[in-house]
Amino acid sequence: MRIFVTGASGWIGSAVVPELIETGHQVLGLARSDASATALGTAGAEVVRGTVDDVDVLRDAAAASDGVIHLAFKHDIAFSGDFRGAAEADRRAVDAFGEALAGTDRPFVLASGVAGLTPGRVATERDMPTSDGSPVSIRAVTAQEVLGFAARGIRSSVIRLSPTCHGEGDNGFMAMLVALARAKGVSGYIGDGANRWPAVHRLDAAHLFRLAVERAPAGSVLHGAAEEGVAIRDVAEVIGRHLDVPVVSVAPEAAAEHFGWLAGFLGLDAPVSSTLTRDLLAWEPAHPALLEDLDKGHYFRTPASGV
Repeated sequence: MRIFVTGASGWIGSAVVPELIETGHQVLGLARSDASATALGTAGAEVVRGTVDDVDVLRDAAAASDGVIHLAFKHDIAFSGDFRGAAEADRRAVDAFGEALAGTDRPFVLASGVAGLTPGRVATERDMPTSDGSPVSIRAVTAQEVLGFAARGIRSSVIRLSPTCHGEGDNGFMAMLVALARAKGVSGYIGDGANRWPAVHRLDAAHLFRLAVERAPAGSVLHGAAEEGVAIRDVAEVIGRHLDVPVVSVAPEAAAEHFGWLAGFLGLDAPVSSTLTRDLLAWEPAHPALLEDLDKGHYFRTPASGV
């Protein structure tokens, strides 16, 4: 298959691209910079220059492909306070893909999130988010639109990813917690730290995206969660041990001051099942679990002096 991938040089995309190429697929990768274009070319992908705002570029690349994996999201503006702007740009991109693929029966795979889906209980692929008009719910509504593409002759699926897709080179939540613990001199968790996060290694996530584009049925909801839920206190303890700093509980009312914007995510209890996904696609995560990956030490390396 000839597959168009947005976010192709990003954290997940840079694992998806070789996963696809090594299994015989051709890849067109969206690149918004010279560095991204070079990385994609080196990986063996054909480069499509543009951004998620270039809807004509997206539409044309999708029309020229046998399928699309949409990983790009404007995380830079989302995490700097404009989540609504990022979500609305994502919706426009999805609309363009829908126009290009309608009536073709080609696959379209969307990356979404699972955090906060059913707070306090294990979420399954059958659970659907509710829309409350908030910026975060805009992204959930976009995912629902993609599932509806099945009625328009598109083999659409949505992969709801764990909040942490870990692995060597990660600059996401786990790396942020390590940096915060190093800066504060303590490794913290909120309250009793019993709240749980699902987790998946990025290479296992990449494998799931390939399986989805190859054979997920139209309208499928898939969960990219290798682990149902890892207690945040356990994460803090591994970080504390590696940095040789105390592991402490932070009172909920002090969480925003200690963790900053991370507090809103770190306090989530968001366990997730992926049983239906595994059964549907024979997906079997094979890479290290979160605590094992943290214990490998790569999250705690610091640049040599002068580098």
